[in-house]
Amino acid sequence: MTILVWIEQNNGAAVSSCWEVLGKANALAAEMGTSAAALVIGDDVGAIAQEALGYGAATVYTASSPVLAQYRLQPYAALVEQAVDAAGASVFLTNATLRGGTLAATIACSRGGGMAANVSDLWVGGGKLAATRAVYSGNILADITFESELAVASIRPRSFPMPEAGAGNGSVQALPVAIDEADVREKITDFRAADTSEVSLTDAKIIVSGGRGVAADPEKGFALVGELADVLGAAMGASRAAVDAGYIPYKHQVGQTGKTVKPDLYIAAGISGAIQHLAGMGNSKVIVAINTDRDAPIFGKASFGIVDDLFTVLPALTEEFKKRLG
Repeated sequence: MTILVWIEQNNGAAVSSCWEVLGKANALAAEMGTSAAALVIGDDVGAIAQEALGYGAATVYTASSPVLAQYRLQPYAALVEQAVDAAGASVFLTNATLRGGTLAATIACSRGGGMAANVSDLWVGGGKLAATRAVYSGNILADITFESELAVASIRPRSFPMPEAGAGNGSVQALPVAIDEADVREKITDFRAADTSEVSLTDAKIIVSGGRGVAADPEKGFALVGELADVLGAAMGASRAAVDAGYIPYKHQVGQTGKTVKPDLYIAAGISGAIQHLAGMGNSKVIVAINTDRDAPIFGKASFGIVDDLFTVLPALTEEFKKRLG
């Protein structure tokens, strides 16, 4: 009856949203009268395993091998199934990143488990796990209950608070790894990390986004967006209109066809607020909208609105934040 959480990692460091999922798993386990376990797959995973113990995992299952140094679906899925059996897991949770979502769906298919993707909440109803996810561009919240023996869910980053790390008193259990490189169908021929200094959109507490309003001078407009983001230690986002116009790469796109985010502060500069964009950032705690059109839909969602030109407002904000933040 264990709740098993996969701990994703990049370059030997755990993805922080996984600890949010593990923290929620601990709370759910207490309600369900069971325990939460973590699964760490990779090469030389000892340090992350100890972190997982500190975040409350009763047991940390590890699978370590040079073959597992980079994420590949085939061997990772096989080891998840191995861990599900070892833990006697009735629930398998991942963060809703590209890797986590794909891995969760694969396990649900192979095990005949119920699958809830990109959920924003998990809870216990009638002794069973249930989930909540947004549908119809965020206009409706749907509750999902699981009837299968194995419940599988991927959780949107920043849906739950970051738990506090402690000393940890659980145990680490190594899984036997019988996978050879020759057995893996996927081959990594090259790996290039791009923009490693950028703040991740999905993990960001603050996001500054630009939209079609930069059209008068796109290069300058997004330079201003980037300057404010740098001062605030924020991630830089964009609307689909700005991406489609070629002003900024797709990796910055927020919305239904981009990334779904939930920062503490979202600053939307020159973004009208199409429903597809609101679906991706509408759950932000505080939204500040900057637009010359006082009737723009974004103002209906904003906590604070500034009816003015972003080319005037963004430099003023940047200078003021520099003074206040030192």
